[in-house]
Amino acid sequence: MYSSTRPSNPLAWFARYLRDAKEELGKVTWPSKQDTIRYSVVVIAISVFVAAFFGGLDWVFNLGLEELIKLAA
Repeated sequence: MYSSTRPSNPLAWFARYLRDAKEELGKVTWPSKQDTIRYSVVVIAISVFVAAFFGGLDWVFNLGLEELIKLAA
C-alpha cells in the first residue's frame, strides 16, 4: 500500500511506486477472452451505426444546402 510519506531518494520512491503498481495490477479482475471479443464487437457495431447516422445527417443537410443555393442563384 502506498503511504503518504515520500522517501527522500527519488530512486527509492520510484522503485516503491513500481512495486505498488504491480501489486495493484494483481488485484484487477481482467475480462475473459470471450468477454473482450464480445465487448469489441459491440463497440465496433455502435461505432459503425453512429458513423452511418452522422454520415446520413451530413448527406441530408448537404442536399438541403444545395437546394438553398439553387434557390438563391
